[in-house]
Amino acid sequence: MARFDIHHAMATLQAKAPGWTATALTEVARTMGRDPFKILIGCLLSLRTKDETTGPAAARLFALAGTPGAMLHLPVAQIAQAIYPVGFYRTKAASILDICRVLVERHGGQVPDTMEALLELKGVGRKTANLVLTLGFQKPAICVDTHVHRISNRWGYVRTKTPGDTEFALRRKLPKAYWMVYNDLLVSFGQNICKPISPLCGQCSLAEMCPKVGVTQHR
Repeated sequence: MARFDIHHAMATLQAKAPGWTATALTEVARTMGRDPFKILIGCLLSLRTKDETTGPAAARLFALAGTPGAMLHLPVAQIAQAIYPVGFYRTKAASILDICRVLVERHGGQVPDTMEALLELKGVGRKTANLVLTLGFQKPAICVDTHVHRISNRWGYVRTKTPGDTEFALRRKLPKAYWMVYNDLLVSFGQNICKPISPLCGQCSLAEMCPKVGVTQHR
């Protein structure tokens, strides 16, 4: 088996990605003009929610209010109704209002562009903060979700136990030129080809050099 070549992998995925179904957050970024606020809220809506639910929910909400100031004029029940049936929609509706209040009171109605400030917002973790930095501000960051964690380990590119460990391992190893595209490429790859259970290795252009770490069955 050939040694895993991250440069070849990235070039291959970038060539294949246009033929795959785009992730919900990528669509939000494309259709909303990479607005950091809409990407931030879209990220929150996407947590523990399927992509096919996230996109329409975000569109319904932003049709009502597209800025933190405008969002504060909506009752929490109206926000909850707009984003239903995303996971934990009532809790997320309250969190959205809390975040908007902080953005207006402390940041002049703008989303901050640093990891430290983003992590101070209620409900925002490193995954969401990294996505806002990359998709909203075009700043190099590495967002690690379950797809990125699984595939990076399946490739043998890192050997980590948690997504948090994977982020910092990738920060040390992954060439910075790939930081901004890594999440989007691997999430699309994971949803379309490198699935969690029984990945479609027969359709994968990386199959010959992939060590398939932890894969017990594939198609």
